[in-house]
Amino acid sequence: MDMTTTSTTTQTRAITIAILAMGGEGGGVLADWLVDLAEHNGFLAQATSVPGVAQRTGATIYYLEMFAKASIPDARQPVFALSPFPGHVDIVLASELMEAGRALQRGLVNPQRTTLITSSHRVYAMTERIAMGDGRMDSDKLMAGAQAAAHQFIAADFSAIANQSGSLIGPALYGALAASCQLPFTRQQFEDTIRRGGIGVASSLQAFGAGYQAAQQQLLPHNAASAAAAKPVHEPAVPQLPAVGPRLHAMAQRIQRDFRPAAQANLMAGITRLTDYQSEKYATLYLDRLTQLNQKAAASALGDEIVTEAARHLALWMSYEDTVRVADLKIRRSRFDRVRGEVKKSSEQLLDINEFLHPRLEEIADTLPAPMGRWLLKTNWARKLLGRFTQQGRIVKTTSLRGYLLLYGIAELRATRPYSLRYAHEQERISDWLKTVERLLQTHDNLALQVVKAQQLVKGYGDTHSRGWRNFQRLMTALPKLQNEADAAAQLQKLQKIALSDDSEQELLTSLKAQGLLQQH
Repeated sequence: MDMTTTSTTTQTRAITIAILAMGGEGGGVLADWLVDLAEHNGFLAQATSVPGVAQRTGATIYYLEMFAKASIPDARQPVFALSPFPGHVDIVLASELMEAGRALQRGLVNPQRTTLITSSHRVYAMTERIAMGDGRMDSDKLMAGAQAAAHQFIAADFSAIANQSGSLIGPALYGALAASCQLPFTRQQFEDTIRRGGIGVASSLQAFGAGYQAAQQQLLPHNAASAAAAKPVHEPAVPQLPAVGPRLHAMAQRIQRDFRPAAQANLMAGITRLTDYQSEKYATLYLDRLTQLNQKAAASALGDEIVTEAARHLALWMSYEDTVRVADLKIRRSRFDRVRGEVKKSSEQLLDINEFLHPRLEEIADTLPAPMGRWLLKTNWARKLLGRFTQQGRIVKTTSLRGYLLLYGIAELRATRPYSLRYAHEQERISDWLKTVERLLQTHDNLALQVVKAQQLVKGYGDTHSRGWRNFQRLMTALPKLQNEADAAAQLQKLQKIALSDDSEQELLTSLKAQGLLQQH
């Protein structure tokens, strides 16, 4: 069904279109198609582009205006603007949900005028990725805000639609624009523009059609409502536990037999992660550690939440990131496959992956057997000698035999990990943390829950891990004084948020000092 209509009214102003797209997504091609579409169908058009500072700090904004030649008075010409003016944009196309949010922030979306078409997928910004806590923007709030702000709103995962067609996202958005009926052109005229481009025509037309269909489904609210009303109402399904392989069946049975149901999904994920990280023996140690906590939490009203959170955070802590783990992840087949997919490598192309590695001396010492690691850290001449080889870092080409074998050799040190200096440190820290949780369970179960969640401070690799561990130590040092307060759990939760929001550590130090919780040296 082709819903596109043609305009029969006299045009009195330019049609204005803004496209917000990141590099490599075909935003420039989409803008060129729209200019070609206009010029081949009786319109004048102008397009400009304003590139962002960087790929994820600001996408390129392509701005177009088009005016029907038949509506231009004799001896006159329309004057086109060079950039979008807030509140005066008819159509906004966003290649990713955060870009739709940026359009709202810039005031480009007018509830009386603007059709907003966006892909619902997320490509996380650098500020979201480097946050010490969960720095992700709330996608549901972005969607709700976009729908409320636009006159017409169309959203679908156009990135997935494009991938299924072997195309970029631009053609899928182009199809959605055609289905919106906001331009006075037929579907055939839209498709002819793609054919005139002459590059990737088949895949682009396929993505165009899929995008058109996805948008069209959203423009049939009555049909959608009728279908929703006709659906039978089912009771909420019982969550299914993650499947595990035959090697983990005995542990899976132990989880289902000995642990509370609320925590079992996290426990299943935990044994899978730790077996992959180290071994089945290591995953068994994980369950052994949680067994005692599970028993002691039986009398607590917060028992389910405490054990569930402990299962998650203990798995994360026991799979700490060291040089062995980093090397292992960088040479996995799944990683090579993912990179090939991201760059859309063809069979005729060669792919080189260059990894920049800069391990600190402390991280090298952590990988060594504990006695050797301690010796290295306290021996000045050895530190200086090794520092000459590590201070600059190096680039390793993992797609070469030499580079691959180098990282493969480091990854194989997994067998020696239980004897390493880092392993000894981390296991001691984990034991102290669990003892603290078990002690607080008897009298302050709400505080015990916050101590479990405080583990989120200990994460990452290198400087990030060191900073997080210092913040964690500060909170644990303040705990004896803090636990005497009536609102100790709320205060500890607040201090965690402060630590996660400031990577300079100064805000946490200031807060601890103001509350008299900072240990004086």
